[in-house]
Amino acid sequence: MKKKVIAALLTSAMAVSLLAGCGTTVESTGSSQSTSTTETKETAAPAETETAAVETEVAEEDNTDLSANITLWTYPIGKWGDSATVDSLITSFNAKYPNINVTVEYLDYTNGDDQVNTAIEGGQAPDLVMEGPERLVANWGAKGLMVDLSDIMDDEDQSEIYGSVLAACMTKEGAVYEYPLCMTAHCMAINKTVFEAAGAMQYVDEDSHTWTTEDFFKAIDAVYAHTGSTVGAVYCSGQGGDQGTRALINNLYGGTFTDDLHTKYTADSAENVKAIQALADTDGKIAFDASIAGGDEINLFRQGVLNVAFCWNIAQQLNSDNNDAGLTNNGDEIVFMAFPAEKADATQLCGGIWGFGVFDNGDADRIAASKLFIKYMADSADGTADAVLSSTYFPVRDTVEGTDLTGLYNDVPTMQEYSKLMQFLGDYYQVTPGWTEARTAWWNMLQQVGSGADVQTAVDEFVSTANAAAAAQ
Repeated sequence: MKKKVIAALLTSAMAVSLLAGCGTTVESTGSSQSTSTTETKETAAPAETETAAVETEVAEEDNTDLSANITLWTYPIGKWGDSATVDSLITSFNAKYPNINVTVEYLDYTNGDDQVNTAIEGGQAPDLVMEGPERLVANWGAKGLMVDLSDIMDDEDQSEIYGSVLAACMTKEGAVYEYPLCMTAHCMAINKTVFEAAGAMQYVDEDSHTWTTEDFFKAIDAVYAHTGSTVGAVYCSGQGGDQGTRALINNLYGGTFTDDLHTKYTADSAENVKAIQALADTDGKIAFDASIAGGDEINLFRQGVLNVAFCWNIAQQLNSDNNDAGLTNNGDEIVFMAFPAEKADATQLCGGIWGFGVFDNGDADRIAASKLFIKYMADSADGTADAVLSSTYFPVRDTVEGTDLTGLYNDVPTMQEYSKLMQFLGDYYQVTPGWTEARTAWWNMLQQVGSGADVQTAVDEFVSTANAAAAAQ
């Protein structure tokens, strides 16, 4: 990440006024729901099978009277998965654009992708989707389904958005398939209360939230000796929260998941094989659990069944559903941690980037209206601050239309402390071709290892499957 990002996040006092439940990288439970945020109007006509190239240059000041019905489908990105919060955001949008009716569908990470893909196949794709580059750019964008948003991202916008974020939202040819809004670093967590009782806090640098690989395994041994039960889980029932298992394995001995150019998968490196073998050799202290995904692991951690969690981020640290933020259900203290590395300060955290993409449904007014929505939420003095706050994550730019975004979070010390992790953000490799297939192959590989398969054989099979998908895209 550029020094600009680090400086902005480390020198800003950061807090959050809206607390999140599960972060976007965790599988949510329950069915999706939809709501219309304005008076019900006639549903827009289905998109034609063959979409036309549509010229939709957008100038906000010239389109306040634009009339259109558009649909927004959003994954649970902080409070963007909460209907009351989104209703409030759209009410603000409608104060400026009263004739644009926005109907919202709330997706989860269990069935959301299937819902979107089914809608695409039926010619009923939503107008707007809020998610990350791995879906909007590397998947649907790469398939030619998305509108190029470069016409609403001028040179000033590009100069304001952090370079590492911008690169993930654009193709090599310069097409912009995601207009970014917010970002974070994913991490892990420990039960400090149990670690203290086990004498394991000596292995943790609580100030920097880092630790070495050697100290990580020493801590696991100490906690296991104290509790007599499994300390953590390499969850692998599905892809939910898989950024945690990737970061754990890649960091332990300095492995990589893809090459620098994001053209192929490199998880079969000697470093990664060594890491997976080391986890498998803990004799149950860290279990390969094919019955749970990331969201389940979080629940077990909060319940005190597990004492480390590999699926964590700021939204989880701020979660107060079952107790005060930063506490487990029974009141134990939670400390967020970077993933262990041989040199603690060399840890590389997976990042999350979220924003908006527009499906090309061939309707000029709906595309224009969708772009106005994006500009209001992600690039306006009126809407962007609230849109970022609602995500419970960090802004992807310092300023918007002269408004300082670095001071959004001023009151909650947790956000100030969490910003220490932002300097460890690693490569955003989730835009590598074949990403969807690679994610499935990853948890299948972990299941094989948990069932006793040879690690090298299982990892080789993963890389073969993932690279075949990358080559075919």
